[in-house]
Amino acid sequence: MNTPAHLLIGAAAFARPARGAILWAAVLGSVLPDLSLYVMAGVSLHILGVPPQVVFDELYFSPAWQTVFAIDNSFILWGLALMLGVWRGWRFLTVATSAGLLHLTVDFLLHAGDGRPQFWPLSDWVFHSPVSYWDSTHYALWVAPVSAVLCVGSYVVLWSRGLSGPAKLFFTALLGGEIWVARQWLLFF
Repeated sequence: MNTPAHLLIGAAAFARPARGAILWAAVLGSVLPDLSLYVMAGVSLHILGVPPQVVFDELYFSPAWQTVFAIDNSFILWGLALMLGVWRGWRFLTVATSAGLLHLTVDFLLHAGDGRPQFWPLSDWVFHSPVSYWDSTHYALWVAPVSAVLCVGSYVVLWSRGLSGPAKLFFTALLGGEIWVARQWLLFF
């Protein structure tokens, strides 16, 4: 699933109330599993000048990058962090890790051929889902409309919870970004 979709759905699922630290905990937890990809790809593409084909066809699947993805997409590590948050009564951590685990679960189900070793450090096994959020040869043409409906529904839920003005702008931009990115996936992949 695209990162804007993770942010919208994670915030709608866990940001109660949809303001202040709890809202941003849900946003943070929703983005963290993808953050390393953005940082590594961004540095490679825009600072080091590495061609996109090398970044996404080679570096993405390299042992170094896969190790980073194994750590930040580990059900085990996120689950331990959730247990710590619940045990200590740390609501920010509990909300953030809940949103992160939702992100990981959706990714687990929607990554066909580009999954991550989500049971690290216990296993390097990667689930290869038969369904993809971006690859039309793996049902993306069915997934994209469902994802769009979930994003619009999440947006409506968040809006109804009384978002602040800046938060409304943020989530409106995310919804616009999600719809634009989904369109690109459908047209080009």
